[in-house]
Amino acid sequence: MERGESLGMALAMVLILEGLLPLLAPQQWRRMFTQLLQLRDGQLRFCGLLCIAAGAITLFWL
Repeated sequence: MERGESLGMALAMVLILEGLLPLLAPQQWRRMFTQLLQLRDGQLRFCGLLCIAAGAITLFWL
């Protein structure tokens, strides 16, 4: 499998996973999104940093 093909498949999986919650539980998704809008920039950056770290660790582990 080529590198570009792997990247495309990974991006497709992200889109699938991102779409599951609004599809299956739209009210909970809307409530979570509203709560995210209440966070300060620093809190959002920290959440982003945690997601990046978790993704990097998972890639390294696999």
